[in-house]
Amino acid sequence: MNGVLAVVKGGHACGRALSTLFLSGLCLLGLVLIAQGAMIPAKAWLAQVLLDRAFEQSLAARRPVKPWGWADMAPVAKVSVPRLGIGEIVLSGGSGQAMAFGPTALRDRAPVRVLAAHRDTHFAFLRHLRPGDAIEVQSVNGRTARYRVANTQIVRWDRFAYPANPVRPLLALTTCYPFGVNERGPLRYVVWAEQQGD
Repeated sequence: MNGVLAVVKGGHACGRALSTLFLSGLCLLGLVLIAQGAMIPAKAWLAQVLLDRAFEQSLAARRPVKPWGWADMAPVAKVSVPRLGIGEIVLSGGSGQAMAFGPTALRDRAPVRVLAAHRDTHFAFLRHLRPGDAIEVQSVNGRTARYRVANTQIVRWDRFAYPANPVRPLLALTTCYPFGVNERGPLRYVVWAEQQGD
C-alpha cells in the first residue's frame, strides 16, 4: 500500500513539474511575441529620428544624405501642413521600401510634383485637407515652395494623369482609397494644390 501511495505522490509531483514547465514555456513565448511586437514601433521611431537627422544634414549639404549606410533612399524634401501641424520627410526613389518610412517623390520636378504615401500612416492626414489649406514643400536645396489646396479627386490608379503644361505649378499628394481599410484596391485619393507666388 505504501508503495502505491509513493507512486501516486511521485506522479503528482511529476505532473506539477510538467505543468510548471509548460506554463513557464508559454510565458516565455508570450514575452518573445511581445518583444517582437514592440520592435516594430521601436524601429519606426528610430527610423524617423534618423530621417529627421538626415534631412537636417541634407539641408546643410544642399544635397540628399542617406539616413543610414545601406538605405536605398534619402530625404529630398519636407512637406508641411501648418493648419494640421503636419511635417513629413519626403524620400527619393518612389519604391515600396522607401514608402515604408515616409512619403516618396514619384515625380519631383516642375511643373508638377507628385508625392505618394500610405493612407494609414504618413498620408492619413490627406482626408482632413480642405480647399484653401496651405502646404509647404522645403527641398534639401533650401528652397521652399508654397501651395494652396485647390481640390481633391478619386481616381483609378491606372487613370491618374497630370497636365503637361498647367497654368500654375502643381503639387499632387496621393494615397490609396478608401481610408480606414487594409485591403488593396484600384482607387487613389489625390489632393491637388497650386503653387503660390514665384
